[in-house]
Amino acid sequence: MNTPAETVVVGQLGAVYGVKGWIKVQSYTDDPEAIFEYSPWQIIKQGKTQPVQVEEWRRHNKGLIAKLAGVEDRDQAHVLTGAEIIIDVELLPELPEDEFYWRDLIGMAVVNTDGYNMGVVDQIMATASNDVMVVKANSNDAFGRSERLIPFIQSQYVQEVDKENKRIVVDWPSDF
Repeated sequence: MNTPAETVVVGQLGAVYGVKGWIKVQSYTDDPEAIFEYSPWQIIKQGKTQPVQVEEWRRHNKGLIAKLAGVEDRDQAHVLTGAEIIIDVELLPELPEDEFYWRDLIGMAVVNTDGYNMGVVDQIMATASNDVMVVKANSNDAFGRSERLIPFIQSQYVQEVDKENKRIVVDWPSDF
């Protein structure tokens, strides 16, 4: 029995571009053009998944546009607007020891250097200066916090990321 491959969202299809089936692509990859290095794509729209093949792509102004196989006109492209672009996790490159995919950090317990359990990483936000972990506090948090925002800056605030034990040690005050 085959188990479904684990997938990750790498972008989203945007507005239609022109009349020949081209569509705007919003990339979530560090280098926006890197989204086209992954193949095959699958798209999810309204809970339905379908494979798609990129025939061509190019930069347009400050964004990206693509021509998908079998999409020949504006109406066909319009049906795909808003669809998420997913790939199999196995297609992602291996990262160096001190780098992490956001998806690997979600759900990890966060403990400060004093041993206080601060909660669990709920999401990561990108900011202009650095990524920020949104840590959902435990329901019985001694300081009455529901969440904490902790900058993901290694060696300054993030002291250790233990992937095996799903735990992040931070130098961050318990009451902040």
